[in-house]
Amino acid sequence: MAGLIAIVLALQLAGEVVVRLTGLPVPGPVLGMLTLFIVLVIRGRAPAGLEGLANALLGHLGLLFVPAGVGVVAYLGLIADRWLALITTLIASTLVAILVTALTLRLLLKRRGEHG
Repeated sequence: MAGLIAIVLALQLAGEVVVRLTGLPVPGPVLGMLTLFIVLVIRGRAPAGLEGLANALLGHLGLLFVPAGVGVVAYLGLIADRWLALITTLIASTLVAILVTALTLRLLLKRRGEHG
């Protein structure tokens, strides 16, 4: 599992380096995750142990919300000044996420019906 962790962290680092060198408006870890996704699609399967690593990381996902919570508390004044824009953005992004998820599910179910 240590090898898989190193690979995942190396992809995150590679994404961060690409973002810093190119100035892309995307977080480095997101680019690294996209790279991992592309590698998995090309490979056609996930390497042994990746599911265990994913479950271990998801088991500790709550720890990642601590810095975000501290940031919210640190910027309460700024948040209070822009609450309407924040609420509007949260609602709009939630609706877009639900719509994209529904369309993806519809596409996958249609494809499964044709091929399954």
